[in-house]
Amino acid sequence: MEGIPVRHINTTGRAPELSASFHIRDVESMLAGKDMIQALHRHDFFYLLALKKGKGVHEIDFTSYQVSDHSVFFMHPGQVHQLALKAGSTGYLMQFHGAFYTSPDKASNKLLCKASHINHYQFNAAKFQKLFTILTSIFQEYTAKQERHLEVMKASMYILFVELLRDNNSAASRNNNLYAQERLDDFLSLLEVHVFEHKQVSEYAGMLNLSPYQLNAITKATLGKTCSDVINEHIILEAKRSLLATSDQVNQVAWRLGYEDVSYFIRFFKKHTGHSPEAFRHNFR
Repeated sequence: MEGIPVRHINTTGRAPELSASFHIRDVESMLAGKDMIQALHRHDFFYLLALKKGKGVHEIDFTSYQVSDHSVFFMHPGQVHQLALKAGSTGYLMQFHGAFYTSPDKASNKLLCKASHINHYQFNAAKFQKLFTILTSIFQEYTAKQERHLEVMKASMYILFVELLRDNNSAASRNNNLYAQERLDDFLSLLEVHVFEHKQVSEYAGMLNLSPYQLNAITKATLGKTCSDVINEHIILEAKRSLLATSDQVNQVAWRLGYEDVSYFIRFFKKHTGHSPEAFRHNFR
């Protein structure tokens, strides 16, 4: 099985101690006067693209966004995307592994999780300029490498994530039940890691020291969906990723997703998408 192409952080940065875990680039310099067209792929790192000026199309997990001025795209590891970005776009592209940012402070880690699970932010000029100033500071610290620059960069990243979420109008940010939101974040993180092996609500409830009833109540309150719905949606998303981004046979996709009975997987996929895996690949590729 060839799998979906996975990209790693560009290691050509000027700071050797950061090259494997953090990289930030000026978009205008990166494009060098040319359009950029990337094929479908995934990353093993966090990806933040902030565009002061931009045109193009960005597809993240099969949701298509028009690239526009004052927009931010944020993805967590494992997501699949393809990007067409026009020459003349300006801003910053920041890439980093979770280990670079994470700290003993659980609140900081949860902040990153929440901010990166919102893939597209759109701001007015004034709000974006505030974010852009923070990113410029990170870029300057990364380039100059003055004393304790890593601490300054991480502190600036924390402020950046706070600012991203501060004015966001998603359902998650409107939810006032902090405990439920934290439990949901924990559940989604577990799902990313274990969904191929564990597909039952009871299994995730056990990992979280909750009852299945409690976990269902949390997903209904925060997402308006049952826990089973969330698990199934994640499986279908991963199936779509493999079908569109690889040439693997359907049985190979099924096995990767943890289904030994390929016919069951085909029925499951068709139930949730209205298409057989082969028809989906043919119609949407």
